[in-house]
Amino acid sequence: MAHYPHPDSTPLSVSCAVITVSDTRTPESDRSGQLIQRLLTGAGHRPVSYTVLKDDPQEVCARIVELAGQVPIDAIILNGGTGIAPRDTTYEAIAQLLEKTLPGFGELFRWLSYQEVGSRAMASRAIAGIYKQRLIFSLPGSTNAVQLGMEKLIIPELAHLVRQINPERGTAT
Repeated sequence: MAHYPHPDSTPLSVSCAVITVSDTRTPESDRSGQLIQRLLTGAGHRPVSYTVLKDDPQEVCARIVELAGQVPIDAIILNGGTGIAPRDTTYEAIAQLLEKTLPGFGELFRWLSYQEVGSRAMASRAIAGIYKQRLIFSLPGSTNAVQLGMEKLIIPELAHLVRQINPERGTAT
């Protein structure tokens, strides 16, 4: 059972954009992007934008910049493109944008993943940080990895992190 040192006193519904980065998935076949949206909704958050993009770092950067300019979006959650294959470029696209990184996100994700897949967890380049007062999370594209990252890390801390970086968005719902 997790211990939360500073429990949030009021619930907060966070507006999120979901981006799937994949050369092969479509909105119809994208189980991971659909899972992220279901988990957000189940936790009382609002997925307000959903996009499937090719593994193209310029396209990924452009979409994040566009979404960060939209007022109702507090967090952007990506999946896919975090491995080490030549077409996996989501890490590079995001790392160059982040104004602050949350190294603990990637470290904790790999530690949790190691418990499920062993040493192959080292190939994950999951990353998180802040860009223009928006939380950015990038998870691997596998449905199991998305479920792990969402349930163990993102959902439990999403409202708290939004309140920390942008208190005026921390209105109770």
